[in-house]
Amino acid sequence: MFLLRLIARFFVFGFYFWKWAFPWLFNKPKRPYYLRRLFEDLGATWIKLGQIIASSPGLFKREYSQEFQACLDRVPSFPFVDVKRTVEHDLGKSLTEAYATFDETPIAAASIAQVHGATLLDGTDVVVKVQRPRVAERVDADLWVMHKAALFGEWIFSELKLANASGVIEDFHKTIHEELDFTNEAKNMDEFNAIMVKHGADKDICAPRIHWSHTTKRLITMERFHGFKADDVKTARELGIDTERVLRVGMRGWNLTMMLHGFFHGDVHAGNLLYLPERKQIGFIDFGIVGRFDHTQRMAVMRYILSFVTQDYDELAKVMIEMGAATGKIDEAVLSADLRKVYQPLLEQKISDIQYGKVLPDIVANARTHGLRAPREFILIMKQLLYFDRYAKLAAPNLNVFNDVYLVDFLFTPAAAESGIDMMQVQKLLMGVQTMMMKQMARQAQSQAQSSPA
Repeated sequence: MFLLRLIARFFVFGFYFWKWAFPWLFNKPKRPYYLRRLFEDLGATWIKLGQIIASSPGLFKREYSQEFQACLDRVPSFPFVDVKRTVEHDLGKSLTEAYATFDETPIAAASIAQVHGATLLDGTDVVVKVQRPRVAERVDADLWVMHKAALFGEWIFSELKLANASGVIEDFHKTIHEELDFTNEAKNMDEFNAIMVKHGADKDICAPRIHWSHTTKRLITMERFHGFKADDVKTARELGIDTERVLRVGMRGWNLTMMLHGFFHGDVHAGNLLYLPERKQIGFIDFGIVGRFDHTQRMAVMRYILSFVTQDYDELAKVMIEMGAATGKIDEAVLSADLRKVYQPLLEQKISDIQYGKVLPDIVANARTHGLRAPREFILIMKQLLYFDRYAKLAAPNLNVFNDVYLVDFLFTPAAAESGIDMMQVQKLLMGVQTMMMKQMARQAQSQAQSSPA
């Protein structure tokens, strides 16, 4: 069966390769279109990669990022008969015995599941996430092809080796298998809500509450959120929502879980981050992919991010070398100077002024010069930062998500002190953040004094 699926994948590749290579011979002369259709025809695993392309315009050509937007929330649905079969098999009762109502038309379809509106027997409004039939059987064949392609690509293209393409696929292998057990996702949502409560952030940020009596490995029944996607800035502004504030609050909450608990949502594309206007909250959904760091990794990532915030390139060079980014012997002082040269334009401009077409080639060239490759611990982190960067361009063009001190000010709270931070490692960086905060407060006071009537 595995071999048959593998052969089928190669036939699909061949079919779309000719359309992609010679688009002018066919009806739709658009290479991004044919690549997106290839990913959709190959199924769930490839659609996941398509979501990365869609949400990372700084790393991929604009026409590809735009075409792959369809992979975020316009994935083809699967028949209701398969939904009904899964629900009744897993709950051990008929659909009408489990739910008072169950909408046959899905609210949304994603790469490995689709979501239906329903109500419980007590009238509670819920949504039910149901896994696609036989999706787990298809994943291994897909991952085998991806892994071989990544290794071949690293052998041919130095850029792919420096980007640690095989490491990306290895991480992808781990996370997608975890994602296929929906009880993991349900536990992740409970854990996220508990962290928000612990830090007093639950009034602003939440995940859906789980109904465990109606949750199994292949389906989740959860609280229904009524809102709209994070990149729907037009609707937010029509409702009078401060889009910059909402973005900053959401990203601060994401940073908090990662830095203080080594736990973070690992797939915050636009379909998974919602404005909830009735509740005046930000909703995080779809916790199938979650990143987790041990203490050593958590401290390294914290130093990495705080180095960006404070523009401490000496520390940035040091932590990159410690985490194994360097593939050979390296001069730390020279690396620090070169990191300053390529990253300073990224950190000192408003998000709307950053031209990735100019910045990213310099970053890639610098990595090639020093033989740097992205440590696996940072791959998922950088992907999420690029998602937030994309939202910032739409919702907060005057913001820079890489150096806003508000996004890390929770590090000075009592709860942060209880989270096991090694102050010896970050004391200098935290002092730099404090200095930036004091300067920011002074500028705000001066601005208020100038604007107040004499």
